[in-house]
Amino acid sequence: MIRIGFFGTHRNKLGESPLWDGRSRRLWWVDSLAGEIHAASADGEPVLCWRQAQPVGSIGLAADGLVAALADGFYLIDRERGDATQVVRIGGDGLRLNDGKADRGGRFLSGQMRVRDGGEDGRLWRLDADGSATPLASGFAIANALCFAPDGRTLYAADSLDGMLRAYPYDVETGDIGARRDLVDCRVHGSGPDGATVDADGNLWVALVMAQAVACFSPKGDLLRRIDLPIPYPSCPAFGGPDLATLYVTTIANSGHRLVTDHPDGGRIVAIDGLGVRGLAEGRYVPDNHIRE
Repeated sequence: MIRIGFFGTHRNKLGESPLWDGRSRRLWWVDSLAGEIHAASADGEPVLCWRQAQPVGSIGLAADGLVAALADGFYLIDRERGDATQVVRIGGDGLRLNDGKADRGGRFLSGQMRVRDGGEDGRLWRLDADGSATPLASGFAIANALCFAPDGRTLYAADSLDGMLRAYPYDVETGDIGARRDLVDCRVHGSGPDGATVDADGNLWVALVMAQAVACFSPKGDLLRRIDLPIPYPSCPAFGGPDLATLYVTTIANSGHRLVTDHPDGGRIVAIDGLGVRGLAEGRYVPDNHIRE
């Protein structure tokens, strides 16, 4: 039986990028526009809050601390103090980095989003071990839903505004991508896609931000199940907990633009148990100056 509750008591303005760290047994996430990186223990007790000087699009595990896509580039986040050290700046008129994930080969990917009307289209970027950044795809208004198939050889991504969940062949050895394949038009299900994750069976779990639901799709794009949530604006799911069997879903209380709710639990993290599936351990960004484990 599916059980839906809340993880902890913290209420985010713009919750995003949940991330389970099996080593520390913590759930990480960000309050994007507040520029905050949060962590809590497995029982929801707050552990830390690191404030950054700019919006935080997404975070990933790194060999020593975290990697982050802040508004203007990729950064390494010190695991003791939360200090941010820029790895490489990503420019763009009216753009900031948004959703991101580590691949299975030690890299970190993030896509851009427009922060004002009339800005240029964003790109999908790959941060390599040597600290260089390479554009992989273009034409994104709001890049979201980045995640990888269990074998790492399919990259999923989306533009929330055009509604299409996309799949790309992905070379784990080089980080190169192949031709885009359109997988699911999420607008058929009442919303453009926001964040996404993949379970151990290779199925995709996608936040339908405008439909107050999370949908599960097969790798072929078939709708397998839909879970309606008790609060508006789910933004990103991630599997976690000691057995990777809990689906955590961040939500939005105030995006600073279109999405605002006065729901008393708006912005909290939803925890869903009893799904009968498990997630995958997250990849890690491994810079060249670290030995891969």
